[in-house]
Parts: sequence; structure tokens; C-alpha cells
Amino acid sequence: MSSFVIEASGLEKSFGPTRALAGVSLAVRTGESLAIMGASGSGKTTLLHCLAGITLPDAGTVSFLGGTGRVQVDALGERDRSRLRREAFGFVFQQGLLIPELTAIENVALALMLNGMPRARAEEHARGWLAALGLAGLEDRRIGQLSGGQAQRVAIARAQVTGASVVFADEPTGALDSATSADVMGALLHSTVGQGRTLVLVTHDPEVAARCSRIVDVRDGLIVGERMPQPNGAAAESAPAAPPAPPAPGATAVPLPAPGGRA
Repeated sequence: MSSFVIEASGLEKSFGPTRALAGVSLAVRTGESLAIMGASGSGKTTLLHCLAGITLPDAGTVSFLGGTGRVQVDALGERDRSRLRREAFGFVFQQGLLIPELTAIENVALALMLNGMPRARAEEHARGWLAALGLAGLEDRRIGQLSGGQAQRVAIARAQVTGASVVFADEPTGALDSATSADVMGALLHSTVGQGRTLVLVTHDPEVAARCSRIVDVRDGLIVGERMPQPNGAAAESAPAAPPAPPAPGATAVPLPAPGGRA
């Protein structure tokens, strides 16, 4: 069986006269942390969106290896791609894209409730993830009452609470100062590759990229280089246990670990 959780071949994408991707092929290994780097307009975010099924390529294919086998993402209809993103993928963006009217725990629990889990159980799992990411005691604060780093930890919890096997992050530390950036990046790595999951992120920050196990450089819609900054990969960093993936709606709940662990 292939060790690649995502495989893309010959991706092309244009927006009007602008060619964002010019025939990109890329394979993402299960459990790795992959950084996609490039200047503004290089095509790196378009590549991330195509890999995640947010944007359909004009040409080429993207496949995902899930629990039921390999699925060709670009051949799915919008409803099935939405379901795939909701159930198998997690997302962390530069500004978090959290709902400001909701509390931290409500933002995280919402991801589970959209998959059919009752609110009480969803909030129980959300509470476990927030505690594991160092946010115990802040569950009832609205997003505007949190610091930038705390808000990004809420976004990480939301991305992971469904048990997503792949997390896509678009400039997850871009709006943070250097110290907070390092803290959030550590939390992101610990909660993904540190638990055997896969992380694909876009960044312009070489220090962020250097903490990943592999870096690809994108320019003018093409991959022009690849580097391995750490011989043992970012997954080798010490990582505390994360909360278990939630059971499917209707299944027996899995007990959460004792709260208070910090990733």
C-alpha cells in the first residue's frame, strides 16, 4: 500500500490570464510535516487549496488515502468534497477564521456538531482539546477576549477535534510575533505529526518551515526545489498525548484524559 496520504499529478490552475499552477506534481507522506514556501503570487496557496479539495484544478489529479481506500478528490462533487473536508481534513488559517460571537469551546465543538454529534458530547471533546493545548480555564471566553496566540490554539483545536488525518495550515503564524509564532508552531506540530497525523502548511517564514520535516519551494506555479531541514523530522519532537479522536455519532464515548496537559 502507498505510504502517501495525498498524491497530486500535473496540477494546472489559472485565474483569468494568471497562471497559478503550471503542472505541479507532489506526494505527501503519511505522518510528515510539509512546508510549502514561495513568494507572494508564486502559487503556494493555490496548491494548498487544490490538495485540500477547496479549489478544483483545471487539469491534473489529486487523490487522498483515507480509511476506506484512495479517493480521487478532484472527481468528487461539491457535496462529497465538502464532506471530505469536514470529516477527514482540518484547517488552520492566518486569521483563524473563528466565529467571534461564539466562545472558545463553542467554536471547537461546532466542528463536531456539524458532523452530527450532540452538543454536550461535542463540548466534552472540545474541552479536552483546549486543555491539551494549554487553554484550560479559557473555554468560555469569546475570541476577542483571547490573545492572538490563544486564538490560534483554539483554531488548532478546532482543526483536530474531529480526528482529522491531515491538517492544512495557511500562514498559521503570519499574524503573530516571533515568540508567539514559535509557541503556536510547537503546538501545531505536537498535535499533528506528534500524534502520527499529517501537516501541510504554507509559510513565508524560514524559521517556521525549518521545523517541518520537508520543504518544497514554489515559484511561478512550479515546484523548483525540495529540502529536508531536519534529519529526524519535526515529528521527533517530544509530544504529550492528545485527546482521542471522537467516536462517530451514536458510538460509545471514549474517556478523555485528565485535563491540564499542554502541547
